[in-house]
Order: sequence, then structure tokens, then C-alpha cells
Amino acid sequence: MALARYCQTRERVLLETETIEIVLNGEPRHVPAGLTVEKLLGWLKMDPSRVAIELNREILRKQAWPTTQINPAAQLEVVWFVGGGCL
Repeated sequence: MALARYCQTRERVLLETETIEIVLNGEPRHVPAGLTVEKLLGWLKMDPSRVAIELNREILRKQAWPTTQINPAAQLEVVWFVGGGCL
């Protein structure tokens, strides 16, 4: 129940703010306008230490995340690193 309430609240806040449409991992998505890549990861609740990002078909260096604005129609691919290996 608490999760459903959280999701409804988050969607209401999103609808009450200006949004832009981007493509995230091949799926259209509405996100708040004015986000940087770093802030987008926070908004998506993604751990920035475990991802790599491609913006408009170019790898984006981590140093650029705090200053790179997400523009309407941006195409982002976010790849998660997964641990593992041989024992």
C-alpha cells in the first residue's frame, strides 16, 4: 500500500512540473525538465557508481554528468554493471 501511494505521489508531482520526453533504453519516458545526467540518475534512483551512459549514441564520461543537460528527445542508454565471475 505504501509503495502504491509513493508511486501515485511521484506521478502527481511529475505531472505538476514541466516535463520533457526522452528515450531511455529504447523506451519513451517523461522526466522533469532541466535535469542534468547526474540529477536524472538520482531521480531514477540509480547508483551512479554502477552505470555507464551513452547520450545520443556517444559515451558520456562520468566527469561530464553534473553539467550535461538532458534535452527533449535525448536518447540515453544506461548500462548497469553486474558483478560476478569464476570461482
